[in-house]
Amino acid sequence: MNVDPAELAKFSDIAHRWWDPASEFRPLHEINPLRLRWIADMAGGLAGKDVLDVGCGGGILAEAMAREAARVTGIDLSDKALGVARLHGLESGIEVDYQLIAAEAMADAAPGRYGVVTCMEMLEHVPDPASVVRACAVLAAPGATVVFATLSRNPKSYALAILGAEYVLGLLPRGTHDWSKFIRPSELARYARVAGLDLHAVTGMTYNPLTRVYGLEDDTSVNYLAAFRKASRARA
Repeated sequence: MNVDPAELAKFSDIAHRWWDPASEFRPLHEINPLRLRWIADMAGGLAGKDVLDVGCGGGILAEAMAREAARVTGIDLSDKALGVARLHGLESGIEVDYQLIAAEAMADAAPGRYGVVTCMEMLEHVPDPASVVRACAVLAAPGATVVFATLSRNPKSYALAILGAEYVLGLLPRGTHDWSKFIRPSELARYARVAGLDLHAVTGMTYNPLTRVYGLEDDTSVNYLAAFRKASRARA
């Protein structure tokens, strides 16, 4: 299975704090409106669409997409995180179908099922990110939008995402990320191209430590989102 047990345990141990906006998941709460709007824009709206959130964790993005009237399925390999997601869904009244299953297994079970597939902040935590990209491509219906969010690997991302975010500013717990697992946009584009996805758009996500505000900009050197499209018909 394409999972790092240490990474899975790390996030499972803090899963009970997923919906606490003052916890280590605070950055996810703060960036969620930005990524939700960008995903919706890339997909031409979410209402009425079948959406799959791969690596959904505690359901922050999954619930937000369901609020946009999408039919959302969230999958993850952390039973604890899914338990938190289900409990919060009961409290919020937002319906999401949460399943304990790997992306690759889901691809075998439901190929071509979803009009939108998202995979946020997960690729940098798995041993074989290309395998997840392939699975997302299989799960996407012809003409579907597939969106990934991850971090680029370069000296700037080490300085800001590791030293800055984890050690200086304390935005994330130390050890949250392994810089060697970060993925350059060119690498992600190559994984996607091999999987049959065409690059549609890329945007960077930045953080201003003075104003404590996140934004979407052209700078993709640290955090970035990339949207791809699956061809409407098979390539010759």
